[in-house]
Amino acid sequence: MKLTEFLLRLKFEPTIGYIKMLQVITMLGCPAELERADLLALDLPAAGRNHVLHAFASHEFARKVAQVRAQCEVIGIGDALYPDQLRQIYRPPLLLFARGNTALLKEKITVIVGARYPTKYSQEVLGKLVPNLVQDKWVIASGLARGVDAEAHQAALAAQGLTIAVIGNGLNYFYPSQNRHLQQKIARTGLVLSEYLPDTPPRPYFFPARNRILAGLSQNVIVTEAKEKSGSLITANLALQENRNIFAVPGPVSSTLSRGPNLLIAAGATPLVDYELPACDLNFDI
Repeated sequence: MKLTEFLLRLKFEPTIGYIKMLQVITMLGCPAELERADLLALDLPAAGRNHVLHAFASHEFARKVAQVRAQCEVIGIGDALYPDQLRQIYRPPLLLFARGNTALLKEKITVIVGARYPTKYSQEVLGKLVPNLVQDKWVIASGLARGVDAEAHQAALAAQGLTIAVIGNGLNYFYPSQNRHLQQKIARTGLVLSEYLPDTPPRPYFFPARNRILAGLSQNVIVTEAKEKSGSLITANLALQENRNIFAVPGPVSSTLSRGPNLLIAAGATPLVDYELPACDLNFDI
């Protein structure tokens, strides 16, 4: 059995969560093919080994795997298509569920994040910055949230560029609902990515987890307007831990939405003073 199918089967085993899956895959060492004997040799408690063996042999799980594969592409951490930079992060997703052009995972990626309720300032900046990034062959990635995320995706599409949306729910859900058509368009012309089974509804705690995937995929993270305590700064912090380039759009000190990027700049992030990405220095702490 291929490793990706085995991981997908484990996903259906109710007693096995991410930590146990990671433990099993670490013991196995990411082999291309798995035999039942490999699982019998795992250093697991008897009950845990039985759950793993059940997932391996279950006809019901085989049916569920076929149903998922009919809806989307499934990329396992051991697959050649899985991005190398994502594989290296803390707690990498073991499976990715994708709709669209999966070849984009091997391209150079700039992530853009910011406030859910930005001012026109973000839209103006992105309207001039994103076309330059597209011209330089950057794929634009974001989280498909309302606000800056959606504006970044839309700016990339308007510039005839390519974009990746990493979502905090299964591919069969549209959240927020106002971005349904945008998500569908990205699936046709770019890539929509999730670590959750297709029928998984959105949950609040899925979105911070989604941020680590954005950080892991990126070479650069750009923060426009964002409050001091926000998901955008979480993404920037995660990206910094993974040695990515951090850029921030400066704004007036009177604006609460400029507080986040201004603090990033004060801590050492590279300010965007025009619509090009300058050279940057990664040696700072948020």
